[in-house]
Amino acid sequence: MKIHEYQAKLILARYGIPVQPGRVAYTPEEAEIIARELGGPVVIKAQVYVGGRGKAGGIQFGDTPAEAKAAAAKVIGMNIKGLVVEKVLVTSKVDIKEEYYLGIILDRQTQAPVVMVSKAGGIDIEEVAATTPEKIIKQPIDMRWGLRPFEARDIVARAGLPHQTIGAAGAILSALSKAFIECDASLAEINPLALTADGKVQAADAKILIDDNGLFRQKEYAAWAETEESNPLEYEAKQAGLTYVKLDGDVGIIGNGAGLVMTTLDMVARVGGKPANFLDIGGGARAETMYKALTFVARDPQVKGILVNIFGGITRGEEVAKGVIMAQAELPKGMPIVVRLSGTGSEEGKALLKDAGLDWGKDMREAAQKIVAAINALG
Repeated sequence: MKIHEYQAKLILARYGIPVQPGRVAYTPEEAEIIARELGGPVVIKAQVYVGGRGKAGGIQFGDTPAEAKAAAAKVIGMNIKGLVVEKVLVTSKVDIKEEYYLGIILDRQTQAPVVMVSKAGGIDIEEVAATTPEKIIKQPIDMRWGLRPFEARDIVARAGLPHQTIGAAGAILSALSKAFIECDASLAEINPLALTADGKVQAADAKILIDDNGLFRQKEYAAWAETEESNPLEYEAKQAGLTYVKLDGDVGIIGNGAGLVMTTLDMVARVGGKPANFLDIGGGARAETMYKALTFVARDPQVKGILVNIFGGITRGEEVAKGVIMAQAELPKGMPIVVRLSGTGSEEGKALLKDAGLDWGKDMREAAQKIVAAINALG
């Protein structure tokens, strides 16, 4: 479950992590009142469940209450990656001298939470991870003990944070790990962890994802859910009975079985594509289910082509093919579709696709290569 920055900061504050004072405003007038109460320059931050707010213009500044009101008027109502901003966090502006990154995420390989710390914090931490991964120090948390204070201090020291920040940053990292575990989080990050001009260390931004499987223990946090706002497509998919997750790419992905769909995402990425979504039609899907899945995925304006990857068992290949053919008239003109069928009914399905002039791949890799090439050819 996603929560907003102001909610994540509330959690951090409960664990003793320093955060800037601030409150949420739903109108420009409320932002002006809050700015006046804070008594100094403020930051107006869009509260939506997506990243990249700053680059999209969702973070503005105001040196006076009047400027805060004007800044909030710019941000409220703004559309950021398909989400409309309905509220903003008005928080005190700090004079940041340096920015660092602290994060904890569940790691499949070690089957444990992994701490990540980098001296190179800020909005481009993803680029740091991709181009200079050695700048990020990683260490699994032993769940028998949690992250002990001396371990936290050692990690931030190895990450190269300045000597004068190690005590404070270590305490914050230790508290973050405790919050991560006790909140049933799947991700908790502070980016940036700010060293201010007056030598203080505090969380200037925060992001926490709470594991849905732990919500029965987290009654308060479960009540914060704003499902319909997390992503309109994801919300509509849930209402339609589809297992769908929105991603940032342009290759629509449909498969049967979570494992196969995840493998398909990896294969598309491996051949140079970027998946736009995860959609699992489940077992025993009929032609109508495939039709619904295809038309739903195509509604995402980022999708330029769709890859259907089905391993037939109780889901029959000819039913999948019929659904794909049914959906043709409803899809954007010229949108490429590549189908990979294997197992029960695959030969019958391929024959139907061939008669309809649709492309299919002999295996998963070829199908992924074909859809990525078709999308690249569109320009």
